[in-house]
Amino acid sequence: MCKIIISRGALLLFLICFGTMHNVLSQNPTDSLAHNGRKFIHRLEIEGRPGYIFPTNNFLKGENGQSRPIKYTRSSHLKYAFQFHPDSRAGQIYRGAYQGIGFAYYSFGNWHEIGDPKAVYLFQGATLFNMGRRLSFDYEWNFGVSGGWHPYDYFNNSYNGMVGSKVNAYMNINLYFRQYLSRHFDLIGGITLTHFSNGNTKFPNAGLNTADAKVGISYNINRQQNYLTNGIRDINCTRDFPRHISYDVVLFGSWRRKGVVFNDNPPMASPDKYTVLGFNFNPMYNVGYKLRVGPSLDGVYDSSANVYTEDYIVGGGYDPGYTFYKPALRKQLALGLSARAEYVMPYFDVGIGIGANLLHGGGDFNGLYQIVVLKIKVTPHSFIHIGYNLQNFDTPNYLMLGLGVRLNNKSPRH
Repeated sequence: MCKIIISRGALLLFLICFGTMHNVLSQNPTDSLAHNGRKFIHRLEIEGRPGYIFPTNNFLKGENGQSRPIKYTRSSHLKYAFQFHPDSRAGQIYRGAYQGIGFAYYSFGNWHEIGDPKAVYLFQGATLFNMGRRLSFDYEWNFGVSGGWHPYDYFNNSYNGMVGSKVNAYMNINLYFRQYLSRHFDLIGGITLTHFSNGNTKFPNAGLNTADAKVGISYNINRQQNYLTNGIRDINCTRDFPRHISYDVVLFGSWRRKGVVFNDNPPMASPDKYTVLGFNFNPMYNVGYKLRVGPSLDGVYDSSANVYTEDYIVGGGYDPGYTFYKPALRKQLALGLSARAEYVMPYFDVGIGIGANLLHGGGDFNGLYQIVVLKIKVTPHSFIHIGYNLQNFDTPNYLMLGLGVRLNNKSPRH
């Protein structure tokens, strides 16, 4: 049975923050937003997440040093978030939207071969709908990095064909219930899906996926008493939104590793590191505060595209192994068109897209590609772009790390 474990360090830090904040607030007990000028509600949260590991590769199925399946995980999370006050315009539009930073400690029951990774991540969530005055159904996403993995090593960790790097991306989506217990405390519980991967920047990259239960408690530092009476207002604030077309221009780059198929054998890892460069041009129709849709012109130079190999033997029976060759430049360039949709929230936009290459050199550029994007707003007209490209819904392609500008942005600011 998987137990919920909260690390002692996280619990101690939470209690210290709790005591400090409570002492400060006890000196200023006013509930009036107008009087104290507070725009945000701040909170601390601690969670436990016991989970199940999907057996997506042989290492997890039992081909490891322990000679048994690796099925279960557990993690503890300490989080800080700030939320728009429900009386504010942003609070009414975005229905309890909150965002913050989190820290997590993971254990997979096999420290020697996997490690016990620690993660730091950004997160954002909001209320999907209210189920009463004190109960809501919410969502949340997490995105960050995790370190402390024990990667594959031919001599010292040869069974671990799952993880090839000490640092991996951390991605999570969760749905949960929030029970408002009092002015300061909430009880939360739900389910989550988690993915760890290095984005093909190093081999192996089989990734690790889990489904977790989530249970925790929140301490709302400066939430007013009448929050429980007023609740999260469900007000239509889109009537005054100026619908318009904005234009996102993105330049991105990254690096990747490549597995090459030879004579119908399993892919062989090329020892080389390959450069990826590209651009997106997105004319996006802004439907309202929360939705943006439109096409995207996508150009890419992928120096790993259509790489091939040959096995040869020279005189004397000496076998130098496989040599990897790059094709002509035209085989590594592509121009595609995709359909995009973005969920717009304060500070972050989350987007998805599906498209096909129209002009390309064949081979690796055939078929459909899919894109998942996080845009971190820096100013009303600029953002940091973090994306990932898949091929045919299952093959990892490359990261898309870049900067973007937004032209003709007429969305109101709050």
